[in-house]
Amino acid sequence: MATTPSVPANPQDAAWVRVRASDPLVAPMLRQLGDEYSARYGKDAHTELARYPAEEFEPPHGVLLLLLEQGAAVAGGAYRRRDASTAELKRIWTHPAHRRRGLARRVVAELERTAAAAGYPRVYLTTGPRQPEARALYLAAGYTPLFDLSADPEDIGPLPFTKDLAPPPYTGRRVV
Repeated sequence: MATTPSVPANPQDAAWVRVRASDPLVAPMLRQLGDEYSARYGKDAHTELARYPAEEFEPPHGVLLLLLEQGAAVAGGAYRRRDASTAELKRIWTHPAHRRRGLARRVVAELERTAAAAGYPRVYLTTGPRQPEARALYLAAGYTPLFDLSADPEDIGPLPFTKDLAPPPYTGRRVV
């Protein structure tokens, strides 16, 4: 699995790369996610981030993507197989210095595109009750909440969402 991006026409352009969880480029993402979740929820979240085996985020059933600018990860995310027809989005992250640029929306869209191309017709995700910006992102991206939007998020716990994906574009090739 490649960890080196294709060189963009303009070095300022961003490039998507598929990486393994063990890739050194992933370490800042996992560290920052763990630190942020720990601060928001008052308990160590680093263990929670390690709950799923790294292999679950590798092909053929999963993927871990990073968006690189000038060789540094600025955003990323992953999906894993939830069931035969559903990919579960995980680890949606934007580097703190690069927030408010729409990168999280780009990450979600790229994960959706990649999951659809892998044959998943649906995605599922959860976000925490103390992450209102994530909740707003998923609602704006067309996700259906599987909870009462008028309820206090703290009373719900993890907030589940789902979205049906458009099938990948028709290529004209017949699959036998």
